[in-house]
Amino acid sequence: MNQSFQWDRGWQGQLRLVYAKKSDSTYLTHAYHHAPFKIQRSFYPEGKSICHNIILHTAGGMVGGDRLTTDIHLHPHSQVLTTTATANRIYRSNGPLSAHHVHIKMDEGATLEYLPQETIIFNGANYQQTLRVELGTGSTFIGWEIYRFGRTARGEKFIQGEMRSQTELWQDKVPLWIDRQYVPGNEDIFHSAHGLSGCPVVGTLVFVGMPVDSDLVSQARSLITSHPSSGVTRLEQGLLCRFRGHSTSEVKQWFMNVWKILRSNYLSYDIIKTQAIPRVWQL
Repeated sequence: MNQSFQWDRGWQGQLRLVYAKKSDSTYLTHAYHHAPFKIQRSFYPEGKSICHNIILHTAGGMVGGDRLTTDIHLHPHSQVLTTTATANRIYRSNGPLSAHHVHIKMDEGATLEYLPQETIIFNGANYQQTLRVELGTGSTFIGWEIYRFGRTARGEKFIQGEMRSQTELWQDKVPLWIDRQYVPGNEDIFHSAHGLSGCPVVGTLVFVGMPVDSDLVSQARSLITSHPSSGVTRLEQGLLCRFRGHSTSEVKQWFMNVWKILRSNYLSYDIIKTQAIPRVWQL
């Protein structure tokens, strides 16, 4: 079976979002979505300067042959927070690949918080994700990705299939951070100390666009003393957090705490008001 025929069998979803800043307010000026994507109306829990959007995947998950593309463009000085309505699910495949390709372009002085909910990768899934972010001068990006390998509540392990992830962050054509992950589904990788080490949940949070001081690194590390396999690294122009453990709620809580610190110290955003936290995270 040729690859093009495999793609034709699945969803060919597309999402294109364009934001612009006008009179100190950020607006979603262009939105195109093709099933299974949908975008909820913009809302402003923090005032008009920061636009919040929730992305929906109406199919409830991805199967072999699905191919999704997301393109997001922030015009100068726009401020945007995007998240997803629910966790994404990557179902077992009988061979065909499911893929999601994300491209983000940020113009001068723009700020994006790209914070999707977790992705659950079923045993036997064949999944690929790419994320490329191009930052303009003076722009900042906060993003995270959280994976759960297998439906562990049912005793399922990720011992078949594979997951590939590629993330690239560039600013003015200079690479700030490039990361590639490959997790083949087998018992050795699941239990290896150099693989999942028996931990079905992994997560990455990255902040880029400006240097962070050592006090912030220490503060972020102090929140994970019970997780020796997790850590915090200061990048040349940002911060990187890694998690490997057993609980999705633990990694989400840790990432949220680090996100709040970054917001208040480097983005000058007011996170004290509870309505600033996306409502879908509180369900």
